Amino acid sequence: MFGYVLRRLLGAIPTLFVIITLSFFLMRVAPGGPFDRERALEAKVLENLNRVFHLDRPLWEQYLYYLGNLMRGDLGPSFIYRDFSVQQLLGSGLPISIQLGGTALLLALFVGSVLGTIAALRQNSLIDYGVTAVATFGITIPNFVVAPLLSLIFGVWFGLLPAGGWGNGAPANMLLPVITLALPQVAIVARLIRGSMIEALRSDHVRTARAYGLPKTMVVGVHAFRAACLPVVSYLGPAAAALLTGSVVVETIFGLPGIGRYFVQGALNRDYTLVMGTVIIIAVFVVVFNLIVDLLYAALDPRVRYD
Repeated sequence: MFGYVLRRLLGAIPTLFVIITLSFFLMRVAPGGPFDRERALEAKVLENLNRVFHLDRPLWEQYLYYLGNLMRGDLGPSFIYRDFSVQQLLGSGLPISIQLGGTALLLALFVGSVLGTIAALRQNSLIDYGVTAVATFGITIPNFVVAPLLSLIFGVWFGLLPAGGWGNGAPANMLLPVITLALPQVAIVARLIRGSMIEALRSDHVRTARAYGLPKTMVVGVHAFRAACLPVVSYLGPAAAALLTGSVVVETIFGLPGIGRYFVQGALNRDYTLVMGTVIIIAVFVVVFNLIVDLLYAALDPRVRYD
């Protein structure tokens, strides 16, 4: 197992290198620059800024300079937030995104698993049809529609919850963003659990467990549910990475200082280093969570071996 983990981590290095390289050059292809304004800067000021941030050098030289700093763990200074480095911005935003995403992920797993299991046990009933309809609705409605509606209804019309802001992580401030993030994941998890649970309930080992007279709760909650979790575990890799690194739409609408919001601001203002830092964080999370998913898959399914 250790050898497999080591091979996966070593194999991730070329992947990250390709992502960094493509992101670096694609950012430079986009029109505009970090110091373009409606009111143009004086030529001498612009020249000094380009020299300080090495933007006056050839593109290949800028790339090598960035890679050299990256090897030392330096993501560079932010072009827009002049008094902060990229590490400082991501260091302040990442815990907020992880807190929101982690809570939304746990909520989605719990609610989606319960709904999917109930629908599978009541297959072709009104409950099953209702769960399927709600899940389909949850998947099709995007976050940029749900977030303003929740903010408008519960924050503006009824005044029950804050319409935006972080509030030092107060539960009232977290509730609407977490629900917005969790809703589509609840729908996806519910559909995955329902389909795989129906198949698991008809499998041979579950029939054998029933034939031995095991309680229904043990048959469903242990034997069938363990097999039904496998598709969800496979899905959790990219889903967890996306949730834990912040949602661009949700953090922007609710005014949360997570890395998703920094990514939007960096992209709009051509803050090359800030965007690159966010891309690297997301890529690392995807690689790590895919590895965790593979290890969990082997733990849940004894037929899978990574020897």
